[in-house]
Amino acid sequence: MASSSSTLVLSTLFSSLPHQTQNPNTKHLFSSFPTYQKLPKMSLTCSPFLRPNTASNQIQLLRRFRAYTTIRDADKEEEQAVVGEDSAEFLLSKQKLSSWLYFTAILGTVLFVLNVAWIDNSTGFGKPFIEAVSELSDSPEVVMLLLILIFAIVHSGLASLRDTGEKLIGERAFRVLFAGTSLPLAVSTVVYFINHRYDGVQLWQLKDVFGVHELVWLSNFMSFFFLYPSTFNLLEVAAVDKPKMHLWETGIMRITRHPQLVGQVVWCLAHTIWIGNSVTVAASIGLIGHHLFGAWNGDRRLAIRYGENFEVVKKRTSILPFAAIIDGRQKLPKDYYKEFIRLPYFVITALTLGAYFAHPLMQAASFGLHW
Repeated sequence: MASSSSTLVLSTLFSSLPHQTQNPNTKHLFSSFPTYQKLPKMSLTCSPFLRPNTASNQIQLLRRFRAYTTIRDADKEEEQAVVGEDSAEFLLSKQKLSSWLYFTAILGTVLFVLNVAWIDNSTGFGKPFIEAVSELSDSPEVVMLLLILIFAIVHSGLASLRDTGEKLIGERAFRVLFAGTSLPLAVSTVVYFINHRYDGVQLWQLKDVFGVHELVWLSNFMSFFFLYPSTFNLLEVAAVDKPKMHLWETGIMRITRHPQLVGQVVWCLAHTIWIGNSVTVAASIGLIGHHLFGAWNGDRRLAIRYGENFEVVKKRTSILPFAAIIDGRQKLPKDYYKEFIRLPYFVITALTLGAYFAHPLMQAASFGLHW
Protein backbone atom coordinates (compact mmCIF):
# COMPACT_ATOMS: atom_id res chain seq x y z
CA MET A 1 0.00 0.00 0.00
CA ALA A 2 2.87 2.34 0.85
CA SER A 3 4.64 1.61 -2.45
CA SER A 4 1.52 2.26 -4.51
CA SER A 5 0.94 5.50 -2.62
CA SER A 6 4.53 6.56 -3.34
CA THR A 7 4.13 5.78 -7.04
CA LEU A 8 0.93 7.79 -7.22
CA VAL A 9 2.43 10.84 -5.56
CA LEU A 10 5.64 10.76 -7.57
CA SER A 11 3.76 10.35 -10.83
CA THR A 12 1.55 13.28 -9.85
CA LEU A 13 4.61 15.38 -9.15
CA PHE A 14 6.17 14.63 -12.50
CA SER A 15 2.90 15.16 -14.36
CA SER A 16 2.68 18.64 -12.87
CA LEU A 17 5.97 19.72 -14.51
CA PRO A 18 5.75 22.05 -17.56
CA HIS A 19 5.25 20.24 -20.86
CA GLN A 20 8.08 20.48 -23.36
CA THR A 21 7.39 21.33 -26.99
CA GLN A 22 9.00 18.99 -29.51
CA ASN A 23 10.23 20.10 -32.95
CA PRO A 24 7.72 18.78 -35.54
CA ASN A 25 10.52 18.30 -38.11
CA THR A 26 12.34 15.80 -35.86
CA LYS A 27 12.50 12.32 -37.37
CA HIS A 28 11.69 9.35 -35.19
CA LEU A 29 13.24 5.95 -35.48
CA PHE A 30 9.90 4.29 -34.76
CA SER A 31 7.57 6.57 -36.70
CA SER A 32 4.65 4.19 -36.38
CA PHE A 33 4.49 4.81 -32.63
CA PRO A 34 2.68 7.89 -31.23
CA THR A 35 5.08 10.75 -30.74
CA TYR A 36 5.38 13.00 -27.73
CA GLN A 37 3.50 15.86 -29.38
CA LYS A 38 0.49 13.67 -30.02
CA LEU A 39 -0.07 13.02 -26.29
CA PRO A 40 -2.79 15.20 -24.85
CA LYS A 41 -1.68 17.79 -22.36
CA MET A 42 -2.91 17.22 -18.81
CA SER A 43 -3.65 19.88 -16.28
CA LEU A 44 -4.48 19.37 -12.60
CA THR A 45 -7.26 21.67 -11.49
CA CYS A 46 -8.85 19.48 -8.82
CA SER A 47 -6.72 20.86 -5.99
CA PRO A 48 -4.80 24.16 -5.64
CA PHE A 49 -1.69 22.52 -4.19
CA LEU A 50 -1.35 20.30 -7.31
CA ARG A 51 -1.17 23.16 -9.81
CA PRO A 52 1.89 23.01 -12.13
CA ASN A 53 4.78 25.43 -12.20
CA THR A 54 4.62 26.07 -8.42
CA ALA A 55 7.67 24.83 -6.58
CA SER A 56 6.21 25.61 -3.14
CA ASN A 57 3.12 23.54 -3.90
CA GLN A 58 5.30 20.59 -4.89
CA ILE A 59 7.27 20.88 -1.64
CA GLN A 60 4.01 21.01 0.31
CA LEU A 61 2.81 17.89 -1.48
CA LEU A 62 6.01 16.05 -0.61
CA ARG A 63 5.62 17.04 3.05
CA ARG A 64 2.06 15.75 3.10
CA PHE A 65 3.20 12.51 1.53
CA ARG A 66 5.92 12.08 4.15
CA ALA A 67 3.45 12.82 6.96
CA TYR A 68 1.03 10.29 5.47
CA THR A 69 3.63 7.53 5.33
CA THR A 70 4.77 8.38 8.87
CA ILE A 71 1.21 8.01 10.17
CA ARG A 72 0.83 4.73 8.31
CA ASP A 73 4.05 3.39 9.86
CA ALA A 74 2.87 4.46 13.32
CA ASP A 75 -0.44 2.65 12.81
CA LYS A 76 1.40 -0.52 11.89
CA GLU A 77 3.56 -0.29 15.01
CA GLU A 78 0.45 -0.08 17.18
CA GLU A 79 -0.64 -3.53 16.01
CA GLN A 80 1.25 -5.67 18.53
CA ALA A 81 1.03 -9.40 18.11
CA VAL A 82 -0.06 -10.97 21.41
CA VAL A 83 2.38 -13.70 22.43
CA GLY A 84 0.74 -14.36 25.82
CA GLU A 85 -2.76 -15.51 26.72
CA ASP A 86 -6.02 -13.61 26.71
CA SER A 87 -6.86 -13.09 30.38
CA ALA A 88 -10.39 -13.40 31.75
CA GLU A 89 -11.60 -15.15 28.62
CA PHE A 90 -14.74 -17.12 29.44
CA LEU A 91 -16.83 -18.74 26.71
CA LEU A 92 -20.03 -20.49 27.69
CA SER A 93 -19.75 -22.67 24.59
CA LYS A 94 -16.58 -24.24 26.02
CA GLN A 95 -18.00 -24.91 29.49
CA LYS A 96 -19.16 -28.35 30.64
CA LEU A 97 -21.86 -28.78 33.24
CA SER A 98 -20.05 -31.81 34.64
CA SER A 99 -16.91 -29.74 35.28
CA TRP A 100 -18.81 -27.18 37.35
CA LEU A 101 -20.58 -29.91 39.26
CA TYR A 102 -17.17 -31.36 40.11
CA PHE A 103 -16.02 -27.88 41.12
CA THR A 104 -18.99 -27.45 43.47
CA ALA A 105 -18.39 -30.84 45.04
CA ILE A 106 -14.66 -30.17 45.48
CA LEU A 107 -15.28 -26.73 46.98
CA GLY A 108 -17.75 -28.15 49.48
CA THR A 109 -15.34 -30.92 50.43
CA VAL A 110 -12.44 -28.50 50.90
CA LEU A 111 -14.49 -26.19 53.11
CA PHE A 112 -15.71 -29.12 55.21
CA VAL A 113 -12.19 -30.51 55.71
CA LEU A 114 -10.81 -27.03 56.42
CA ASN A 115 -13.42 -26.46 59.11
CA VAL A 116 -12.89 -29.82 60.81
CA ALA A 117 -9.09 -30.00 60.52
CA TRP A 118 -8.23 -26.35 61.16
CA ILE A 119 -11.01 -23.89 62.04
CA ASP A 120 -13.12 -25.77 64.59
CA ASN A 121 -11.44 -25.25 67.96
CA SER A 122 -12.58 -28.65 69.23
CA THR A 123 -11.06 -30.65 66.38
CA GLY A 124 -8.75 -28.41 64.36
CA PHE A 125 -5.17 -27.27 64.66
CA GLY A 126 -5.80 -23.59 63.93
CA LYS A 127 -6.02 -22.38 67.52
CA PRO A 128 -2.96 -24.37 68.72
CA PHE A 129 -1.03 -22.95 65.77
CA ILE A 130 -1.93 -19.36 66.69
CA GLU A 131 -1.12 -20.00 70.34
CA ALA A 132 2.28 -21.46 69.43
CA VAL A 133 3.20 -18.42 67.34
CA SER A 134 1.83 -16.03 69.99
CA GLU A 135 4.13 -17.57 72.60
CA LEU A 136 7.12 -16.25 70.65
CA SER A 137 6.23 -12.64 71.48
CA ASP A 138 3.79 -10.59 73.50
CA SER A 139 3.67 -7.98 70.75
CA PRO A 140 0.72 -8.32 68.36
CA GLU A 141 2.80 -6.55 65.71
CA VAL A 142 5.51 -9.21 65.91
CA VAL A 143 2.98 -12.06 65.90
CA MET A 144 1.30 -10.52 62.85
CA LEU A 145 4.61 -10.34 61.01
CA LEU A 146 5.49 -13.91 62.00
CA LEU A 147 2.20 -15.27 60.69
CA ILE A 148 2.72 -13.49 57.37
CA LEU A 149 6.32 -14.72 57.22
CA ILE A 150 5.29 -18.35 57.79
CA PHE A 151 2.60 -18.10 55.12
CA ALA A 152 5.02 -16.41 52.70
CA ILE A 153 7.70 -19.09 53.13
CA VAL A 154 5.24 -21.92 52.54
CA HIS A 155 3.31 -20.23 49.74
CA SER A 156 6.23 -18.83 47.75
CA GLY A 157 8.42 -21.83 48.56
CA LEU A 158 5.95 -24.28 47.09
CA ALA A 159 5.42 -21.98 44.11
CA SER A 160 9.17 -22.06 43.45
CA LEU A 161 9.11 -25.86 43.60
CA ARG A 162 6.15 -26.11 41.22
CA ASP A 163 8.04 -27.35 38.16
CA THR A 164 9.84 -30.05 40.12
CA GLY A 165 6.76 -31.02 42.10
CA GLU A 166 4.54 -31.34 39.04
CA LYS A 167 7.08 -33.65 37.41
CA LEU A 168 7.14 -35.86 40.51
CA ILE A 169 3.45 -36.10 41.44
CA GLY A 170 1.56 -34.42 38.58
CA GLU A 171 -0.16 -31.07 38.14
CA ARG A 172 -3.39 -31.88 39.97
CA ALA A 173 -1.74 -33.56 42.96
CA PHE A 174 0.69 -30.67 43.39
CA ARG A 175 -2.20 -28.18 43.25
CA VAL A 176 -3.93 -30.08 46.07
CA LEU A 177 -0.69 -30.02 48.11
CA PHE A 178 -0.19 -26.34 47.41
CA ALA A 179 -3.75 -25.36 48.36
CA GLY A 180 -3.92 -27.75 51.29
CA THR A 181 -0.96 -26.10 53.01
CA SER A 182 -1.43 -22.47 51.96
CA LEU A 183 -5.16 -22.13 52.64
CA PRO A 184 -5.12 -22.93 56.41
CA LEU A 185 -2.18 -20.58 56.97
CA ALA A 186 -3.95 -17.82 55.04
CA VAL A 187 -7.12 -18.30 57.11
CA SER A 188 -5.11 -18.09 60.36
CA THR A 189 -3.42 -14.87 59.25
CA VAL A 190 -6.69 -13.23 58.20
CA VAL A 191 -8.52 -14.24 61.39
CA TYR A 192 -5.68 -12.98 63.60
CA PHE A 193 -5.67 -9.65 61.75
CA ILE A 194 -9.43 -9.23 62.15
CA ASN A 195 -9.28 -10.03 65.88
CA HIS A 196 -6.24 -7.85 66.65
CA ARG A 197 -6.51 -5.04 64.11
CA TYR A 198 -7.29 -2.48 66.82
CA ASP A 199 -4.47 -3.61 69.16
CA GLY A 200 -1.14 -1.86 69.38
CA VAL A 201 -0.48 1.85 69.33
CA GLN A 202 -2.90 4.28 67.70
CA LEU A 203 -0.84 6.43 65.33
CA TRP A 204 -3.52 8.62 63.77
CA GLN A 205 -7.29 8.96 63.55
CA LEU A 206 -8.69 10.03 60.19
CA LYS A 207 -12.11 8.35 60.18
CA ASP A 208 -13.91 11.62 60.78
CA VAL A 209 -12.05 13.53 58.06
CA PHE A 210 -14.29 14.48 55.15
CA GLY A 211 -13.93 12.15 52.16
CA VAL A 212 -11.67 9.59 53.85
CA HIS A 213 -14.40 6.94 54.11
CA GLU A 214 -15.29 7.29 50.45
CA LEU A 215 -11.62 7.20 49.40
CA VAL A 216 -10.93 4.10 51.49
CA TRP A 217 -14.06 2.32 50.26
CA LEU A 218 -13.31 3.04 46.60
CA SER A 219 -9.66 2.02 47.00
CA ASN A 220 -10.63 -1.28 48.61
CA PHE A 221 -13.19 -1.94 45.89
CA MET A 222 -10.70 -1.29 43.08
CA SER A 223 -7.96 -3.33 44.75
CA PHE A 224 -9.88 -6.57 44.24
CA PHE A 225 -9.82 -6.12 40.46
CA PHE A 226 -6.04 -6.31 40.76
CA LEU A 227 -5.80 -8.84 43.58
CA TYR A 228 -7.42 -11.85 42.00
CA PRO A 229 -6.45 -12.33 38.33
CA SER A 230 -5.43 -15.91 39.17
CA THR A 231 -9.10 -16.76 39.70
CA PHE A 232 -9.85 -16.22 36.02
CA ASN A 233 -9.95 -20.01 35.66
CA LEU A 234 -11.59 -21.42 38.78
CA LEU A 235 -11.62 -24.92 37.34
CA GLU A 236 -7.82 -24.92 37.40
CA VAL A 237 -7.75 -23.50 40.93
CA ALA A 238 -9.82 -26.47 42.07
CA ALA A 239 -7.77 -28.86 39.88
CA VAL A 240 -10.85 -29.87 37.88
CA ASP A 241 -8.93 -28.77 34.78
CA LYS A 242 -5.22 -29.49 34.68
CA PRO A 243 -3.49 -26.49 36.32
CA LYS A 244 -1.14 -24.49 34.10
CA MET A 245 1.29 -21.64 34.61
CA HIS A 246 -0.22 -18.88 32.47
CA LEU A 247 1.48 -16.05 30.65
CA TRP A 248 -1.37 -13.54 30.70
CA GLU A 249 -0.98 -10.47 28.50
CA THR A 250 -4.33 -8.75 27.95
CA GLY A 251 -6.85 -7.04 30.22
CA ILE A 252 -5.48 -5.98 33.58
CA MET A 253 -2.00 -7.12 32.52
CA ARG A 254 -1.77 -4.21 30.09
CA ILE A 255 -2.02 -1.86 33.07
CA THR A 256 0.47 -3.74 35.27
CA ARG A 257 2.32 -7.02 34.88
CA HIS A 258 1.84 -7.78 38.59
CA PRO A 259 -1.75 -6.87 39.46
CA GLN A 260 -1.72 -8.81 42.72
CA LEU A 261 1.17 -6.69 43.98
CA VAL A 262 -0.62 -3.48 42.99
CA GLY A 263 -3.90 -4.66 44.50
CA GLN A 264 -2.21 -5.63 47.77
CA VAL A 265 -0.46 -2.25 48.03
CA VAL A 266 -3.75 -0.41 47.44
CA TRP A 267 -5.58 -2.63 49.97
CA CYS A 268 -2.88 -2.14 52.60
CA LEU A 269 -2.73 1.62 52.16
CA ALA A 270 -6.50 1.92 52.42
CA HIS A 271 -6.71 -0.16 55.60
CA THR A 272 -3.71 1.55 57.17
CA ILE A 273 -5.20 5.00 56.54
CA TRP A 274 -8.55 3.90 57.96
CA ILE A 275 -7.39 2.00 61.07
CA GLY A 276 -4.19 3.95 61.65
CA ASN A 277 -2.44 1.81 64.27
CA SER A 278 0.80 -0.14 64.62
CA VAL A 279 -0.72 -3.59 63.99
CA THR A 280 -2.10 -2.51 60.65
CA VAL A 281 1.23 -0.94 59.72
CA ALA A 282 3.01 -4.20 60.59
CA ALA A 283 0.52 -6.23 58.55
CA SER A 284 0.92 -3.89 55.58
CA ILE A 285 4.71 -4.09 55.71
CA GLY A 286 4.60 -7.88 55.80
CA LEU A 287 2.05 -8.27 53.02
CA ILE A 288 3.68 -5.75 50.68
CA GLY A 289 7.10 -7.28 51.31
CA HIS A 290 5.76 -10.74 50.47
CA HIS A 291 4.18 -9.53 47.25
CA LEU A 292 7.33 -7.69 46.21
CA PHE A 293 9.22 -10.96 46.51
CA GLY A 294 6.38 -12.71 44.71
CA ALA A 295 6.66 -10.30 41.79
CA TRP A 296 10.38 -10.96 41.43
CA ASN A 297 9.92 -14.70 41.87
CA GLY A 298 7.03 -14.76 39.41
CA ASP A 299 9.09 -13.04 36.71
CA ARG A 300 11.92 -15.49 37.33
CA ARG A 301 9.64 -18.53 36.99
CA LEU A 302 7.90 -17.19 33.89
CA ALA A 303 11.27 -16.48 32.26
CA ILE A 304 12.30 -20.09 32.87
CA ARG A 305 9.00 -21.47 31.56
CA TYR A 306 8.36 -19.20 28.56
CA GLY A 307 11.78 -17.79 27.67
CA GLU A 308 11.71 -15.32 24.78
CA ASN A 309 7.91 -14.95 24.85
CA PHE A 310 8.09 -13.73 28.44
CA GLU A 311 10.83 -11.25 27.51
CA VAL A 312 8.51 -9.84 24.83
CA VAL A 313 5.67 -9.47 27.34
CA LYS A 314 8.04 -7.98 29.92
CA LYS A 315 9.26 -5.30 27.50
CA ARG A 316 5.74 -4.15 26.63
CA THR A 317 4.38 -4.21 30.22
CA SER A 318 5.35 -2.62 33.53
CA ILE A 319 5.09 -3.21 37.26
CA LEU A 320 4.13 0.40 37.96
CA PRO A 321 0.52 0.84 36.77
CA PHE A 322 0.12 2.58 33.39
CA ALA A 323 3.88 3.18 33.03
CA ALA A 324 4.23 1.07 29.87
CA ILE A 325 1.15 2.74 28.37
CA ILE A 326 2.44 6.23 29.08
CA ASP A 327 5.91 5.67 27.63
CA GLY A 328 4.50 3.95 24.54
CA ARG A 329 5.71 0.38 25.11
CA GLN A 330 2.14 -0.86 25.51
CA LYS A 331 -0.08 -0.15 22.50
CA LEU A 332 -3.73 -0.37 23.51
CA PRO A 333 -6.07 -1.70 20.83
CA LYS A 334 -9.09 0.39 19.90
CA ASP A 335 -11.47 -2.12 21.52
CA TYR A 336 -9.42 -2.45 24.71
CA TYR A 337 -12.48 -1.88 26.91
CA LYS A 338 -13.98 -5.15 25.66
CA GLU A 339 -11.27 -7.06 27.53
CA PHE A 340 -13.00 -6.01 30.78
CA ILE A 341 -16.58 -6.69 29.71
CA ARG A 342 -16.28 -10.34 30.65
CA LEU A 343 -17.92 -12.64 33.16
CA PRO A 344 -14.93 -13.04 35.54
CA TYR A 345 -14.82 -9.29 36.16
CA PHE A 346 -18.55 -9.24 36.90
CA VAL A 347 -18.03 -12.14 39.32
CA ILE A 348 -15.22 -10.22 41.07
CA THR A 349 -17.53 -7.19 41.33
CA ALA A 350 -20.30 -9.26 42.89
CA LEU A 351 -17.96 -11.03 45.33
CA THR A 352 -16.32 -7.74 46.37
CA LEU A 353 -19.66 -6.12 47.11
CA GLY A 354 -20.75 -9.29 48.90
CA ALA A 355 -17.61 -9.29 51.06
CA TYR A 356 -18.20 -5.65 51.98
CA PHE A 357 -21.75 -6.28 53.17
CA ALA A 358 -20.64 -9.51 54.88
CA HIS A 359 -18.01 -7.73 57.02
CA PRO A 360 -20.12 -7.98 60.20
CA LEU A 361 -20.53 -11.73 59.68
CA MET A 362 -16.81 -12.20 59.03
CA GLN A 363 -15.91 -10.24 62.14
CA ALA A 364 -18.39 -12.16 64.31
CA ALA A 365 -17.06 -15.49 63.04
CA SER A 366 -13.47 -14.44 63.73
CA PHE A 367 -14.28 -13.18 67.23
CA GLY A 368 -15.99 -16.47 67.97
CA LEU A 369 -12.76 -18.41 67.34
CA HIS A 370 -10.80 -16.44 70.01
CA TRP A 371 -7.55 -16.73 68.03
